[in-house]
Order: sequence, then C-alpha cells, then structure tokens
Amino acid sequence: MSSPQISLTTAEPADASSDAPGRGRLDITLVLSTGFLGLVVLLALFGPLLVGDPEEQNLLQRLAPPGSAGHLLGTDQLGRDVLARLVVGSRVSVLVGITAALLSGVIGSVIGIVAGYTGGWTDRVLMRLTDVQLAFPTLLLALAVIGFVGPGLWNVILVLGITGWVSYARVLRSEVISLRTREFVEAARVMGVPGHRIMVRHMLPNVTGPLVTILTLQVGTVILAEAALSFLGLGVPSSIATWGSMLSDGQLYMGTAWWLAVLPGSALLLTVLSINVAGDAVRDRWDPRTYTS
Repeated sequence: MSSPQISLTTAEPADASSDAPGRGRLDITLVLSTGFLGLVVLLALFGPLLVGDPEEQNLLQRLAPPGSAGHLLGTDQLGRDVLARLVVGSRVSVLVGITAALLSGVIGSVIGIVAGYTGGWTDRVLMRLTDVQLAFPTLLLALAVIGFVGPGLWNVILVLGITGWVSYARVLRSEVISLRTREFVEAARVMGVPGHRIMVRHMLPNVTGPLVTILTLQVGTVILAEAALSFLGLGVPSSIATWGSMLSDGQLYMGTAWWLAVLPGSALLLTVLSINVAGDAVRDRWDPRTYTS
C-alpha cells in the first residue's frame, strides 16, 4: 500500500484586502455615493439650463403621473413639472448646505483653536459659551431665530451657519490641547513667534483632518435642517422650489399622487446618505485607525 504523499509547497500569502471583510463593499458604496453627489452638484450648477421653468403652471395636466408626455417625473397639483422643481431644489440644497457648513466651520475653528491654545480663563469662557449653545437644540434655535428675522435664503444660511459651530469648536479644542505641548510648538514659542501666528501656521494645518471630516458630515445635517425649515414654511420663500416645500405640498396627495412626496423625499434621503458615506471615507482617509469592517 502506497504511503500518502505530503505536499511541501507553501500556501501563497492571502491578499491584504481579504483581511478586511467588507472593504470591497465599502469601495463600491463609496463610488456610488460620490457618483450620485457629483450628479447632484452638476444638476445644481447646470440643471436649470436644461429643464423648463419650474413655476410654469398647466392646470390641464395637473397630477400627471411619471412618464407622461413632456413630463418625465410627472406634474404636481398645479401642473408644474416635478423634474424641473427637483433640479431647482438641488441647487438650493447644495448652496445652503455648503455655505452654512463653511460658515459654521470658520466660527467653530476660531473658537476651538483659540480656546485650546490659550487655555485659562479664555478657554473657560468659550467652553461655557459652547455649553450654553449645546443646551438649545439646533433646529429649535433655528426655528426661533427664523421666526424672529423672517424666512429667506440668506437668513436660513446665516442662522444654520451660526447655530452649527459647536461640534467644530469642541473637537478642534481637544486636538489643539494635545498639540500645544509638542516640540515644534515649544520651539516656535522659544523663538518668539507670536501666538496668533502659531495658531495659524502650526495649529490649523495639523487639525485639517478633523476639520474636513466634520465639514463633510455637517453639509448633510444642514441640508436636512433646511428641508425641515422649508417643510414648516419657515425656510426659503415658497416662490423658490425646495425639496422640503415639495414634501410639504406632496403629503396632501399621498393617496392620489404618491410621486409628489416620494420623489423629493428620495432625493433628500439619497443625498444625505451619500454625504454621510463620503464623510466616513474622509474620516478613514485621515485616521485609518477608525476603520471598521
């Protein structure tokens, strides 16, 4: 009887990518998300040039279903083209989301870096101000301010920008506190570099990662907040089509014209979801230790 043969060949090393289950799925999701975001941005920039007037009414074609002649996504209760209104609504969402998030980033970065670097009573005062801001829900505070100053595109941007800086300040303060005892900061102090120059030239570049991550995720939060304000009639004026106002109008026709609420709701959901996926990818890019399979 022949003895069994023993193979002495060594197994090939496994692919490094196989050590992280789900990484391929994450990459596919990221590609789809960034592709959808790119489409939304392109529609916001050039879409209004390609579609008709979103406010043009035709009562003879009111509540036409998707696929109707001349109306790919149907019409609303006034005969207005839903596709044209979705495209214009994407412009409002992109503008408000990016502008308000940048405004919050500037305010929060200044407060966080100054508080973390200077310490002492300055840090205590700024952090107590942050605690006061945290005591008020952001959307409730925005509702109160908008109710006082009145609705409007730039009013919404200012309110959401001014009320959304807390997360930036708290995270960047923690980062700066860990940086201010580093050797390069101590060397700059010994050389007589002014504090404001150290904060701008040395602190700010070293907190870019957390700053970009928060900024990316904040855009989605702001878009949701703007949609909520428009849904309640306190956001962008009703003369401008927004996803929130379309949702508000469409809820009355859910039984007869589902597309009036489902289409803007889906656009809002997919946009915010794509932004969150992109934000997670940015976080993993700047800090690979946060990756989870």
